[in-house]
Amino acid sequence: MNRPEFIEEIIEGIKPVNQAWMEKARKRTAQLVMPYRALGRLHDIAEKICAIQRTLEPVVDIKGVLVMAADHGVATEGISVFPQEVTASMVTTFLANGAGINAMARHVDAQVWVVDMGIIPDLDINSIKGGRRLKVKKVGNGTASFTGGPAMDRSQAKKAILTGFNLAGSLFEDGIQAVCTGDMGIGNTTSSSAIGMAITGADADEMVGAGTGLDNSGLQHKKEVILKGLKVNEPEPADGLDVLSKLGGFEIGGIAGVVLAGAYYSRPVIIDGFISTAGALIAHTLCPAVTDYLFAGHQSEEPGHKQMLKHLDLKPILDLGMRLGEGTGAALAASVMQAAVKVFNDVMTFDEAGVVKG
Repeated sequence: MNRPEFIEEIIEGIKPVNQAWMEKARKRTAQLVMPYRALGRLHDIAEKICAIQRTLEPVVDIKGVLVMAADHGVATEGISVFPQEVTASMVTTFLANGAGINAMARHVDAQVWVVDMGIIPDLDINSIKGGRRLKVKKVGNGTASFTGGPAMDRSQAKKAILTGFNLAGSLFEDGIQAVCTGDMGIGNTTSSSAIGMAITGADADEMVGAGTGLDNSGLQHKKEVILKGLKVNEPEPADGLDVLSKLGGFEIGGIAGVVLAGAYYSRPVIIDGFISTAGALIAHTLCPAVTDYLFAGHQSEEPGHKQMLKHLDLKPILDLGMRLGEGTGAALAASVMQAAVKVFNDVMTFDEAGVVKG
């Protein structure tokens, strides 16, 4: 399959899911040997996968997690309780299989790849434990602080999106049936909040949260930094590339590319929490049809996440008070998705079971 080289080509190749397959799936659900839709949203999930894959025998056994990592210039504005060096340290922890996402991925039998979309240091793959699972795709060594102008230029925003698209495309072409998005980057809740405010129109009190644990004064400072960035840059809400370039991060652009790839290849993509959903907002602004292929893994504790999901018209699969990121919520939700598919495939119909209905 020849991959598109330009974002415009990707968008042109994305079509809404076939509603005829959705109706076929609903008809089968109605015949399952149980009260009508007795398993609630599990049926919705399975039917959506049927429509995405255009089959009544859906499969999501082979799962992958793409953890996008990048540094943010806005971290220099004192908006995080953790130093920027933590980004690279966590990348090495992911590769050593010692982070939260690694535990979740083992639980759901998913493969994890870590992508250097633009962390500040240059890591040596050969000297790092697990380095073969690191994909170095730097768009730059961190973004600029958006308080003084754009975080990146428009060409970098395009490159970040295309990089994410090609990475996910390779996984889909290699047989991965569903991809979970993950993130790592000190300062990325600040960028994500700014993106959320720009696109959804929500105000700072609705969108901005404490991130990794800011106190009240730190949270107020974070809001002021974001409002300054919005005023300085004046992003155009209808132009996803403009919003990404002025306020975003390289990993957020990469996640947007993964979302576009799911829609282009007709594969389900499970987005994680706040940062992943910021990437989904960018992708949705570019191509609204992507939500047909998207699942919201969970509801983050970040207050703005609810506003983002409402804008995308997505319901979270889980709501467990999680706020780690990394792809943990998406990976855990993948197990629910797999259960939904098993119900659809394995439960007999009334006719097959010989049960008289009504």
